Amino acid sequence: MAAALGLGLVIGILLGLLGGGGSILAVPALVYGVGTPLAVAVPTSLLVVGVSSATAVLPRLRQGQVAWRIAGVFGAAGAGAAFAGAAVNRLLDPRVVLIGFAALMVAAGVRMLREQTAVGGDCALPGGGVNWRGCLPKAIGSGVVVGFLTGLFGVGGGFLIIPALVLLLGLEMTVAVGTSLVIIVINSVAGFAAHAGDAALDYRIAAAFTLAAVVGSLASAKFASRLPAERLRRWFAYLVFAVAAFVVVQALVNPSATG
Repeated sequence: MAAALGLGLVIGILLGLLGGGGSILAVPALVYGVGTPLAVAVPTSLLVVGVSSATAVLPRLRQGQVAWRIAGVFGAAGAGAAFAGAAVNRLLDPRVVLIGFAALMVAAGVRMLREQTAVGGDCALPGGGVNWRGCLPKAIGSGVVVGFLTGLFGVGGGFLIIPALVLLLGLEMTVAVGTSLVIIVINSVAGFAAHAGDAALDYRIAAAFTLAAVVGSLASAKFASRLPAERLRRWFAYLVFAVAAFVVVQALVNPSATG
C-alpha cells in the first residue's frame, strides 16, 4: 500500500508539472514498484489515467477549452479501437507487451525532446467552426490509432493526441490540451471496460494509487508555471528512457515479474 501511495504521488506530481505524459509510467510503476501482475496493472493504469484526466479537465471546462465535437469523433473512434487493442493484448505474451510498451515509451521520450511546433491543420476555420470534410478522416484515423494503443498498453495517449490535434487538425494548444483530456477519459473508460474480467483488481491498491496521483497533480500544478517547462520536459524524457530500458531488461531476464 505504501508503494502504491508513493508511486501514485510521484506520477501525479509529474502530471501536474508537465500537463500530461506522466501517466506513461503508471504501468511499469504498478508492475515493478507495487508488484501488480500485468493483467491487473493495465486496467488499474487506465483507471488512474481516466480519473486523473477527468480531474485535470474540470478547470478547462469553465474556460471553454474543449472542442466537444472533435473530442466526440476522436473519442468514439478510439473507444471502439480500445476493445481491439485489449483483444490483441490477451493474445500476446506479457513480455512482448512490455517490450512493445518500452518502445512506445522511447517514442514518447523522443517527442518530448523535440521542439514543439504549432502549424496548420484541417479542422479549424479562420472564422470559427470546423471544416469536417478535411477534419473527419484525420480525426477518425488518429482516434483509432490512439484507442488501439490505449487498449493494448493501458496508456492515455496524451503524448500522441495533442500533436494530432495541433498538427493534423489545427487546434490551438490551449484547446488541444483540454480536448485531449476529454479524449483520454473516453479512451480510458473504454479500455477499462475492455479489460474488465481479465483479472481481479485490487481496488484498495487502485484507489490508493489513484487518490495519490490526483492529490499530487493538483498540488504540483500550482507550481508548474514557476518552473522551467522545457528543462522539466527534457529531464522527464531522460527518465522515460531509463524506465524503458529497465522494463526491457526485466522482461527479458525476469519474466516472472509480469505475473
